[in-house]
Amino acid sequence: MTTIEKTMRDIIVAESQAIATIPYSESYDRAVELIIEHVHHRKGKLVTSGMGKAGQIALNIATTFSSTGTPAVNLHPSEAQHGDLGVLQPDDVMLLISNSGRTREIIDLIELTHKLYPGIPTIVITGNSDSELAKRATVALYTADAPEVCPLGLTPTTSTTMMTVIGDILVVNVMNLTGFTKSDYALRHHGGYLGSVSRS
Repeated sequence: MTTIEKTMRDIIVAESQAIATIPYSESYDRAVELIIEHVHHRKGKLVTSGMGKAGQIALNIATTFSSTGTPAVNLHPSEAQHGDLGVLQPDDVMLLISNSGRTREIIDLIELTHKLYPGIPTIVITGNSDSELAKRATVALYTADAPEVCPLGLTPTTSTTMMTVIGDILVVNVMNLTGFTKSDYALRHHGGYLGSVSRS
């Protein structure tokens, strides 16, 4: 076995095991309820945000929600301080991501949001259940804080995989509970392979 193959196998095992340790709690039920209530009943939208690598995961989650019938946008936390906070509306719900739970820009975003619209609830995905961000959240979902597979133990690798999976859990449950169909999917996908498959 080559060094690359061994590393590959070790990473797959480590990340698979990390995903399997993601703890279920009733917070998942509450998070799904909040998204359905605010987006599908009150006609608000889901607003995701994160900084750095977590921000890329937040963007991916927003686009996946949008493509499956739940309108969502991604708000960059720094740009929010320079006017983009104006995208928020009173019936929105926020999904914020920070592995450490200490990301200053995300904590600031909660403060700015609640100054503008105090009633907007916040769902947080984090690896730190004792963090300031978790304590400020309406609902907190934990990644179980598994070690990164990066040889330095620093680069977001395992953590971003777990964040992505948690996003998928939320998306699929919202799809199930709102009765999102293949026909609904086709209306949102007019191009590419998925567009052709969804209309077949």
